[in-house]
This record gives sequence, C-alpha cells and structure tokens, in this order.
Amino acid sequence: MSAKLETHHRRAMIGAGLCLALLVVLSLAIGVQELSLSGTEGGMPFGDLMAISRLPRTLAAVLCGAGLAVAGQIMQTLTRNRFVEPSTAGTAQSAALGILIVTLFLPAAGLGVKALVASGCALIGTALFLATAHRLPPEQPHLVPLFGLVYGGVVGAAVTYVAWQTDLLQYLDIWTNGEFSGVLKGRYELLFVAFVIVGVATVIADRLTIMALGKDQATSLGIDYRRMTQIGLVLVSVMSALSVVVVGLIPFVGLVVPNLISRLSGDNLRGTLPLVALGGAILVLASDIAGRVMRFPYEIPVGTVMGVIGPAVFLWFILRERRDA
Repeated sequence: MSAKLETHHRRAMIGAGLCLALLVVLSLAIGVQELSLSGTEGGMPFGDLMAISRLPRTLAAVLCGAGLAVAGQIMQTLTRNRFVEPSTAGTAQSAALGILIVTLFLPAAGLGVKALVASGCALIGTALFLATAHRLPPEQPHLVPLFGLVYGGVVGAAVTYVAWQTDLLQYLDIWTNGEFSGVLKGRYELLFVAFVIVGVATVIADRLTIMALGKDQATSLGIDYRRMTQIGLVLVSVMSALSVVVVGLIPFVGLVVPNLISRLSGDNLRGTLPLVALGGAILVLASDIAGRVMRFPYEIPVGTVMGVIGPAVFLWFILRERRDA
C-alpha cells in the first residue's frame, strides 16, 4: 500500500472514529427519561438507566451495524456483485424461518437456541442462493440482485403464510422490522459475536480481495476457493441470524456501506474492512437516533428508517453505474 493511500486510510479512520464517538454520546443522552445524576422523581437512577437501557441499546446498534456491513462486504465478494447483501439475498428471511421453526416446536427455547437454528437456516438459504446465482450469466450483473429480491420474497412469503396459519404474525412483525427499543441488559450480549466476525474477516481480508477476481484466478493464485466460500457463508449467516434474533431485520446496511467505502477508498479489503465496520456502526446508530428524535417521545424503528434510505441509495448506485459505464 502506498504512503499516500495509508495516509488517506488513517485520516478516514480518525474521522470515522470521531464521528462514531459523537453519535455514541448523543445516543446515551437521548431518551424519554431525562438524565440526572441524582435520578428524577419516580424515574430510574442515572447509573441503572445507563447500565440497563441506554448503554445496551447503543452497543447493540454499534455491533449490529458493524457486523451487518462486514457481512454485506463478504456477500458481495462471494457473489462478485456490488448490489447484493444478506437482506436482498434471502439470508435474513431464511433466518426468520429458523426462528419461526423454533417458536413453533420449542417455544420455551432461549435466544442461544434460536440463534443457532436461525444460523443453520440462514446458511442453507444463502448456500442455495449462491448455487443459483453462480449459474446466472455474468455479463448481466443486475440479474443477481433481481434474483435475490425474488428469492428473498419467496422465502419471506412462505414465512408469512406459516406465521398467519399459526397465529404468529405479531411475532413475525418483530423479527422482520428491526428496532432497538426492546434492547436491555441481558438481551443483546449475543451481538458481541460481531467482534469475532469482524476480526475473522480482517484476518482473511487479503484472500477475500483475491476471491473477488473470480474462482479461476483465485485458485491459480493458491486460494482454496471452496474453503474460503464456506467460511464466508458461515460469517454472513451467523451475523444475519444474530441480528434478526436480537433486534429484527435491518435492511440495506450491507449494501450501502461497502459501496460507499469502495468508491471512497478502493477495493483492497485489508485497508477498507475497518472502515466498512465503522461506517456500518455510524449508519445504524445515526438511523436509530433519527428514528428516536423525529417523533419524540415516540419512535420510528431503525428498520423503517433504513427501508427509506436504502432503496434511494440503491437506485443512486445503479444510475451512477450506468452513467459511468
């Protein structure tokens, strides 16, 4: 990496870190209950408020955003397509199917069991998507996200039908619309696995960069393409399942952030993956704060906010690509 590029990455990291720190302070300060070191009358003491509610919510948003952005980057590498991410490739919908199965057959199961089954279903769903996507003509890259949207829609429709038949539509709405208002101490700690996912992705960043060249080129350069694909599938599936289990589906994070970072800092994942993680944390935390202040004291779920931002940015990417072609 050149000295100029290293300086650019260092400045971008410092700027992103300062931005995230500012958002963390804002997130801790914003809420229905006023902050007071002595505690407001009838309200929760300051220390308990921070430890039980504000800090868990802020950490959940940061961990979820960082993990989903990195998962999206890995997904785009596996498919060699910039317009794919877990929520548009059936991964998140398959995870919701796993949670539905656990709810039907093991209603007393804890979050760990739900996350395990959801990860397994997400793994199967993503593997089926990749097996089909690799058969699509590579000269028409827009077919892959289109197929992903249809595939995810079919899986989502099946989940909705089963939930309707079993009177679980209200639960399904919680899983498919991400929001952090229910995040409390003891109900978000599974998201710390995002640290492991980001760490593993950083370790294999050079191999992922080579895989983006294609199977033949990667294999000729000594990469075990099949093993790396399996590792990538597990990372994407686990992160998507954890997000759906703990806070619900948050769409487009893995699409918007990797594309923006790629345009600003290039495609070398060794240098850009930390920026992708920081960018995801910033986007999700900022969306959560915006959802909290727009109709204060009521809230707009972060999944709804991202559902508005994501498609607009997605269309901008497609139109920008056509203009640059």
